[in-house]
Amino acid sequence: MPASSTQIKLGPSSLTEALFESLRTRIINGEIEPGEKVTELRVVEEYGVARPTAKSCIERLTSQGLLRRVAHRSAAVPELDEDEIKDLFFSRTTFESTAVAHLAGQRHLPAEVKRAQSSMRSAAEQKDFAEQVQADIAFHWGLVNGFQSERLQRMYEMISGEIHLTMGKFSAHRSTTPTNVVAEHDTIMAAIQDGDEVTARQALADHLSHARDRVLTQRRGEMPTAPDGGAAG
Repeated sequence: MPASSTQIKLGPSSLTEALFESLRTRIINGEIEPGEKVTELRVVEEYGVARPTAKSCIERLTSQGLLRRVAHRSAAVPELDEDEIKDLFFSRTTFESTAVAHLAGQRHLPAEVKRAQSSMRSAAEQKDFAEQVQADIAFHWGLVNGFQSERLQRMYEMISGEIHLTMGKFSAHRSTTPTNVVAEHDTIMAAIQDGDEVTARQALADHLSHARDRVLTQRRGEMPTAPDGGAAG
């Protein structure tokens, strides 16, 4: 995508953080497409930031998997193949099932999860795709953060970019109604509140299995995109 002649304005928050969030959102929403290069020069021209700021942001996006860099080439948005997607969801299930089992054992439903689910329900009712994706991301991060393990959070952070790519890049979430995903989240939350570790793990595994299958089906081009929205999981 060629650089715009009009610079993109950043918000009043920390410049580096605002730049990161802007590029992250554009990648997740598909405005910057898989295979597209994101160079320091491009970021400087599009946002009017200093080159070190652009470099720092690109490095952060790369560390999270939203960009991928190979030797002697510029960073670009990755195109995940089928095996990578399967491995990603296996990793997600491993991390997140551990978190939900712990939360169920404590009968503790984090406020972050509740807020995210409320936002997702509202976005689903309004068929606001972008907000559904953001709320879905917040829901699953809430589960991991609720475990209160810095190491688990760091490990999850390593795959978070690829998780976000599957939520935004593939329109698989549009192949199911938004309320289906909301209901699956509700089942996970209910098991946590009931203190049922087995059901919490299974509900989480089923939810991510459905999300994985929708992503793979959409990637294979086996299903047309439905007009309504929903989040990938």
